[in-house]
Amino acid sequence: MRTILPSDLSHRDRHQLLLSGVSPRPIAFVTSVDAEGNVNLSPFSFFNAYASNPPIVAIGPAIAAKTGRAKHTWLNILATRECTISAVSHSMVHAMNLTAADYPNEVDEYLKAGFTKRESVKVSPPSVAESPYSMECILMENIELRRDIGGNGNLMLLEVVAFHVAESVMRNERVDPRALDLVGRMGGAYYTRTQDIFEANQPPHIPIGMDGLPEHIRTSSVLTGNDLARLAYIHTLPAVDPAFMHFEEAVMADSLEIELAMFRPKNALYAWLQTGNRSNVTELHRIAQVFIAQGKVEEAWQTLLMQNSE
Repeated sequence: MRTILPSDLSHRDRHQLLLSGVSPRPIAFVTSVDAEGNVNLSPFSFFNAYASNPPIVAIGPAIAAKTGRAKHTWLNILATRECTISAVSHSMVHAMNLTAADYPNEVDEYLKAGFTKRESVKVSPPSVAESPYSMECILMENIELRRDIGGNGNLMLLEVVAFHVAESVMRNERVDPRALDLVGRMGGAYYTRTQDIFEANQPPHIPIGMDGLPEHIRTSSVLTGNDLARLAYIHTLPAVDPAFMHFEEAVMADSLEIELAMFRPKNALYAWLQTGNRSNVTELHRIAQVFIAQGKVEEAWQTLLMQNSE
């Protein structure tokens, strides 16, 4: 593992190193208006949410280290104390990048990128009509970051006073992240698309934890750290359930490898029992791993408990 001190890097290299590890980052597509009414649209990946009552988000527009010029967005929000933030879906990403160019203040980036203005209800700046999710915001506080050592960053805390959400991304009165199809910023010119979505629920109780797993499970050569963690979510160690060993009469499985390749762990378990080689616990762990991948943690536990019953 390489250790790198910020003071040993140029500003450019330090910037890229930071963004490479702090990723993916959500993108705030910020619309602001200056005192003369000029509209500015600009993307920021120094952005996140920090409270929900009231809803508070923050962006980090920086003063350009190379030129010393302040971002129009920063100056506009300081002057008017208002902005909107629109989420960036995959269908918007390349047009969004057009707005990142250093246009003069009087240039309307909406026109340059072909976006449509959506009128706001609580603030003056519009939001991006092509975005499926937008927020109207007012400035709470601006924090200048380490100006004492020449810092160029700012943290703008913004209170959300109105949300706009497309009906098409709503499912059962909640936002479906798959329908949003958002993009996130990585290091350099790389982005990621939120299509590989999975659930990882936090335990609703005090779990047994990794140290509570039986040693033969905790030291498995098959199960990964993620596999073990999902097993460790439970509140107490389970007992053997005799009903788990019941198989449908239609089961005709004689190849553990084929059943595992077809992601049929119960059939694979049946094949394992038929082989007579029940001392091969590695195969038992492979079966449990497929159960875990399918979200069937209880079945995985019952499979692993068979090791003790042999």
